[in-house]
Amino acid sequence: MTLLLGVDTGGTYTDAVLIRDETHFIASAKSLTTRADLALGIGAVVRDVLAQAQVSPNDISLASLSTTLATNALVEGQGGRVGLIYIGFDARDLVTHGLKDALKGDPVIALRGGHDHSGSEVAPLDEAALRDWLAQDQGVSGFAVAAQFATRNPAHEQRAAEIIIQTTGRPVSASHHLSSKLNGPKRALTAVLNARLIGLTHKLIGRAEDILHDIGITAPLMVVRGDGALISSSMAKRRPIETILSGPAASIVGARWMTGLDHALVSDIGGTTTDIALLRNGLPEIDPAGAQVGPYRTMVEAVAMRTTGLGGDSEVHFILHGLAGGIFLGPKRVLPVSLIAHEAPEVVFPALDRQLRAVMPGEYDGQFVRAVAGVDSGGLSVRDQALFDRIGLGTHPIDQVLKTRVEAFSVQRLVSRGLVQVSGVTPSDASHALGLLDAWDRDAAVMALKLFGRHRTGAGDPLATQPVDLAQMILDQLTVQTTQALLAAAFAGEQGSFDGAPVDLAKHELLQRGLARSEGLVKIEASLNVDVIGLGASAATYYPAVGRRLHCKVTLPEHAAVANAIGAVVGRITMRRSGTVTAPSEGVYRVHFSDGPKDFISEDEALQALEDWLSVAALADAQESGSEDVQVSAQRDIKRAQAEARDVFIEATIYVEAAGRPRVSL
Repeated sequence: MTLLLGVDTGGTYTDAVLIRDETHFIASAKSLTTRADLALGIGAVVRDVLAQAQVSPNDISLASLSTTLATNALVEGQGGRVGLIYIGFDARDLVTHGLKDALKGDPVIALRGGHDHSGSEVAPLDEAALRDWLAQDQGVSGFAVAAQFATRNPAHEQRAAEIIIQTTGRPVSASHHLSSKLNGPKRALTAVLNARLIGLTHKLIGRAEDILHDIGITAPLMVVRGDGALISSSMAKRRPIETILSGPAASIVGARWMTGLDHALVSDIGGTTTDIALLRNGLPEIDPAGAQVGPYRTMVEAVAMRTTGLGGDSEVHFILHGLAGGIFLGPKRVLPVSLIAHEAPEVVFPALDRQLRAVMPGEYDGQFVRAVAGVDSGGLSVRDQALFDRIGLGTHPIDQVLKTRVEAFSVQRLVSRGLVQVSGVTPSDASHALGLLDAWDRDAAVMALKLFGRHRTGAGDPLATQPVDLAQMILDQLTVQTTQALLAAAFAGEQGSFDGAPVDLAKHELLQRGLARSEGLVKIEASLNVDVIGLGASAATYYPAVGRRLHCKVTLPEHAAVANAIGAVVGRITMRRSGTVTAPSEGVYRVHFSDGPKDFISEDEALQALEDWLSVAALADAQESGSEDVQVSAQRDIKRAQAEARDVFIEATIYVEAAGRPRVSL
């Protein structure tokens, strides 16, 4: 018998599950995510799940982690200061390809050097300029190196990395290690982001390993990659960029394991976002353009994920214009009033009582603010620092903590820095008021909804006279926005079949009438023609209504609330390598190896040499990550052209995949 431990660190909760023999679900546990130190939440939830199952730590054969750390760090602009060595490119590329924005003022040097498309050197690497620049002590935690056509000949990246390590001893991210594709500026961006994340990821994984060891778990630790595959913790430390979208990818793998469905839209609703991806032929659909997180389009293979700022903790907004009024949700997350009342009732209830007694509704009714412990507040302006000091360690009604209207912008800046959290009305509060949830404080939720319902529409009427009516209005709006997100994902999955942006198509009036089964002079019917798998702790509450609106089957797995943690441990190790053969002249076939190009006079010999080399490299990667019983497969994509009634070889790309289950400790 093998016992597998899966852990997922989400924005709100950290989950853990135990799986036996890769087939049987044993136990699960949840703990609030500890943002100041994610490893503390990991330790708490692991101890909890072991106690529930009455399992000894020594019985764990494998542990695996999916994490939102890399994704959140990129979205929130966190990470270490990095230095970019940009070889053979025009310095203007920094602006035109978004690198300047990604660097955020971090140091960069553009050096002579680089190669052409055939792998031939354009100019010698300017080693002297690199050494002089490094001697100035750039004050960075790591370096990124990107050279022109490094995927055709990485010699200059390799030499620059050697000099950096010899001179500084700091970690280096070389772009050709992260992608074998062309587009140097995009590879440079990927290398910069990887270098920025190394310190954060190394700390998290190292702390997680230490805590697991303290608990008594000596099994190897794996980490989920953005395509749903597993990699060793050591590889994740070196290449943290590959773990972006780790959590969403794990949820898709978990959905497949729980349902056995091969073709479905997987929709994972959390506290902050709804993540939607397509499961096709039993595998997550991969984004061919590379993973995009926030403003950054990387060259990392990851699931094709559509993320919407819609979740159980989405902020509820009042629509000011129009006679009827109304509400919309998101995209920002706030703490539910029912949760903050559960944690600080002595502050929340007196404030809600006071606001309900007021004759007129207040702008900040039902809203609270509190600081996040353990976050560095350096660099704040005088006004922001004064407000932050006033908030201190307590929980406060916002209408009492603000001295001027200008300070409302200070609150927004403190939230964006991760220094404070704001509380307000959310779908979670609506669910409490309707008796669909009972995790926190229902009375506080009802009071907050009553306050919110006092907003006046353009006709002068209150938005809702009864809290339960407003609660139902909120859940109905959640259904509308969720169905639009699912339809947009479906349209995006049928690229080329429709004109117009997926979001616009999803909101089109004709489609909405079809979903409503409009029967006037023109009868219109529409439905989503694919199953939906609903994941997340609140999926069972919200998604039956979604299925009814879309007229499709919605599957709600028994353990949907911990799908990410399940996917973290039931996935496979999959290593991919690719390489190119070009033809610099007729009768010459150039193979672009990692140590430089090599010419052959036979096409078959060149292709076989590259395939053999890629197979050995992919197998070594899989074995380094702890895989056993590795299966290696290869595909060839050969481009030819017709010239003078004969086929002429242009270029070939070979893709090799090595896959197997992780090796477990006995």
